[in-house]
Amino acid sequence: VQLVESGGGLVQAGDSLRLACATSGFPFGDFAIGWFRQVPGKERKGVSLINNNDGTTNYADSVKGRFTISSDSAKKVVYLQMNNLKPEDTAEYTCAAARAGTLTIVSRPYPYYYGMDYWGRGTPVTVST
Repeated sequence: VQLVESGGGLVQAGDSLRLACATSGFPFGDFAIGWFRQVPGKERKGVSLINNNDGTTNYADSVKGRFTISSDSAKKVVYLQMNNLKPEDTAEYTCAAARAGTLTIVSRPYPYYYGMDYWGRGTPVTVST
C-alpha cells in the first residue's frame, strides 16, 4: 500500500496550489481519502475528504469555498485544489485512506476523520504574506 503526496510548495497569500495523493495497493473505490494538515507543535486536523464509494465530500469550515477535493478513479489519485491561500493554511499536508464503512467524521473540538488505515508521508505548504 502506498499513498504519495505531491504539489506542496512556497506560495504567496492569494495564490493557488493543487495537491495530489497518488495511491496504490488497495481497492480505491472502496475507500475514503482524507487530507489532513499539521503545524509543528499542534494537533493534526482534518481538511477535506472524499468518499470514493459514493462521491460525498467533506470540508473543514476554514477551507470551505476555497478548497475543492476531487478523485480520479482511473489514475487512483485524489486532488486537493487550494485557492486563495492564506498564511494560516501553512502546514504539512498528509493524505490518508479509510475503508468507507469504518470512517467517522467529527467537527468538534476540531475537524478530524477517524478510521484511517493508511497514511502518506506528507507534503509541506507554506503561504507567505
